[in-house]
Amino acid sequence: MTTTAHLSTVILHWPDLADALGGTSAPTWPPAGRMSDYLRALDQADTEQLAREQHEALALRILERDPSQIGERPIPIRLPVYETMRVVRAALLHCADAVAEVVQRDPIKPPAPRRASYAHNRAERLAWEDHARRVQVAQDDAADGRRWRWTGIRPDAPYTALWLLGRVQGAPGPFRPLPEAEAQHIATVARGAADRVERALDVGERTAALALPCPECGGLLNLHGGAGASPVARCTSCGHVWSERAAVA
Repeated sequence: MTTTAHLSTVILHWPDLADALGGTSAPTWPPAGRMSDYLRALDQADTEQLAREQHEALALRILERDPSQIGERPIPIRLPVYETMRVVRAALLHCADAVAEVVQRDPIKPPAPRRASYAHNRAERLAWEDHARRVQVAQDDAADGRRWRWTGIRPDAPYTALWLLGRVQGAPGPFRPLPEAEAQHIATVARGAADRVERALDVGERTAALALPCPECGGLLNLHGGAGASPVARCTSCGHVWSERAAVA
């Protein structure tokens, strides 16, 4: 994927992250299901049962405790999604701060103030009009909404990604051409941000190594899936493939 595609991924999927922040837990990876149960065998059953009992006991203690008491409580947001949003936003802001230092030109300096007086002739009137025009140009340039601001309320990730996208695509504004070093910096940050967003939402293709060896030859099993596709396990040694449908059968 290109830098443009990575930044677009952040922009397009940020509302999905916001929606998922207060939703139910996202599916784990590798995905739990009949195929993975088959591959992991029965040694996971005891661990899952113990975790379930601990969770139920914790839930009972929470229900019995007065709300004013200090202690562990269910969190109303999904922490992995929150952490993804926090890290991505911070990384994009830091990148934009650094890039703007290099490519954003200084505002046009306004002309020196003039002593107020009446224009007595056409030449003086033209001089005053030119002075007022240059003052207005300087004010407009300083207030240009395309400028990156280091102070005040920091923007959210979609705006920052859009601003960086403008620098990559050479959009007009008070900017110099993007140097290669800054282009590579944006590419690296955008790639990491898009990967975090896709992993949090499970919308990207993913691969994971399974702990259990291949039942056929004892080789390493890799699980492929994500992006809405059904997971498929493949042995890296003998090439045997297990699909979720085959495991169910």
